[in-house]
Amino acid sequence: MLPKTAGGFITTLAVLFSGKIPVMINYSMGAEKNIHFAMKKGRFSKVVTSRKFIEKIGLKPMKEMMFLEDVIGSVSILKKITALLKSFVPKLFVSKKKSDDIAVLLFTTGSEKEPKGVMLSHDNIISNVEAIQQEYFIDSQDVFAGVLPLFHIFGLTTSFFLPLLSGSAVNTFANPLEYQSVANGIKKNKCTIITATPTFIRGYSQKSKAGDFKSLRLAIAGGDKLNKNIKDSFYNKHGIDILEGYGATETSPVVSVNRSDNNKFGSIGQPLPGVDVKIVNIDTDEEVATGEEGKILVKGRLVMKGYYNDIEETTLHIHKGWYDTGDIGVMDEDGFLWHKGRLRRFVKIAGEMVSLVSVENAIEKHLNDDELCCAVEIPHVTKGAEIVVALTAPVDEKDIKKKLAKELPPIAIPKKIVYFSELPVMGNGKVNFRAVEDKCRNMRD
Repeated sequence: MLPKTAGGFITTLAVLFSGKIPVMINYSMGAEKNIHFAMKKGRFSKVVTSRKFIEKIGLKPMKEMMFLEDVIGSVSILKKITALLKSFVPKLFVSKKKSDDIAVLLFTTGSEKEPKGVMLSHDNIISNVEAIQQEYFIDSQDVFAGVLPLFHIFGLTTSFFLPLLSGSAVNTFANPLEYQSVANGIKKNKCTIITATPTFIRGYSQKSKAGDFKSLRLAIAGGDKLNKNIKDSFYNKHGIDILEGYGATETSPVVSVNRSDNNKFGSIGQPLPGVDVKIVNIDTDEEVATGEEGKILVKGRLVMKGYYNDIEETTLHIHKGWYDTGDIGVMDEDGFLWHKGRLRRFVKIAGEMVSLVSVENAIEKHLNDDELCCAVEIPHVTKGAEIVVALTAPVDEKDIKKKLAKELPPIAIPKKIVYFSELPVMGNGKVNFRAVEDKCRNMRD
């Protein structure tokens, strides 16, 4: 349980070199609760962390914690000399592992339901790194802006394993929410690549000036949908086109990406080399025709070994090597994948299925640059459910609904539109749907 720092990098590598499996703890929301949940699920007894770090996040020391400050203090001169000698012939001392062995255990974000322990093998992660390297030329001249936490697979693969295996440098940031600090760091250290969620990229752009990010050559967004306002605002200020990708913890994570010379805004790109994607009917699991909507299934070396100690969930999500993402999408005639929303982000109103993402997309057309929205489902006695939309900007509710009536069916028009200065986000930068839903319910009550 360490932030994105040199210490976090070294500790994670040390655990891997010793032949152990690092279990990454999400400390961004309910750290103590997540520790106990992970310990019960993962059956381990010690959490490696830092006294300074837990003090910063307001967590009291626990008997299960092992502190880096104590470990460093216990390293004698003899141990240092021994380590130095070993470093000349590391292959003799680093634990031997097979490619199919588990490399890391991460937990899903739990933005929609209880987290699950995802087992990723060395081959899962290496295959994803190799595929990304084929799409974007990355070498020792690159400097990554490492903002995403190590407990999030997007951050672990794209700004930990990817730069390390590419010989690149990483400018680490312990707290990705310190937008000004990150913006300053990108400028000062001449970062060339950033991978982050749209929410984080928006924040860094707001705290920067035109020209501050002139060193960047790649800005890749994932983990949440990229709206046009953020994309256009970033391009207008920095002249950099944000490229959107798609993935999941269970797929190590990257499934598809847009390329600098081959992209379609609104799509989540084309599948990576070696990754198979098919769209199947929601009810029958039969593959649908090009251009038809259905569930997104993924197959390849990137697909996880399974959920830890949960055979039932594993068999529900993996069939004959195909991972059922639970996402709805469309594959077009050019092989670009279009994300239409989570299956769980469809709400049934008076017997009809309505996509919350389609509601968000319609509203975003009427918002200014950098303004965000989130549509959630609120239970209703007679209709079963109704839609409430949270915005980060005050609007004329009647005017917005009038405009939406021209784009959405009556059943999809939000019952209420509420204003929050900021939307609740998790430590990985994703909008916390459950927290938004709770806030909207409380306002209605």
